[in-house]
Amino acid sequence: MIIPTTTAMEKLGANLARAVCYGRCVVHLYGDLGTGKTTLVRGFLRALGHQGIVKSPTYTIVEPYNFDKYTVYHFDLYRLGDPEELEYLGIRDYLDAICLIEWPEKGRDFTPKPDIEIYLSHHKTARILEIQTYTEIGRMLHDGIV
Repeated sequence: MIIPTTTAMEKLGANLARAVCYGRCVVHLYGDLGTGKTTLVRGFLRALGHQGIVKSPTYTIVEPYNFDKYTVYHFDLYRLGDPEELEYLGIRDYLDAICLIEWPEKGRDFTPKPDIEIYLSHHKTARILEIQTYTEIGRMLHDGIV
């Protein structure tokens, strides 16, 4: 699927948020710098009612967002020095919520298994989106996106 604009990427994130039927899921977001991972998360959070700025938690690793129905944790593992740091952060304690994880490959085996993986890549002035699902929750999220 080709995502032509930033607005379209935010809309995709909003569609993903609307597809969330449970208070928990793990979404892995893959892509080089500038492919729209954080933009997708911004659309997701705004669809749930977040009004403030959404930036990638590159230095804090995780940023919590609390809503009436859900808690969302936005992870950015780009600057993770050692995958084992996720154990020190208590990564398992976050799994009863919605986890949106940028750069999950940096956490290796310590990164929680995904319900859905979203791959973003550059394509001229647009982005290409590919999706892989692993669970029933992931399949429901996929169906809500497309």
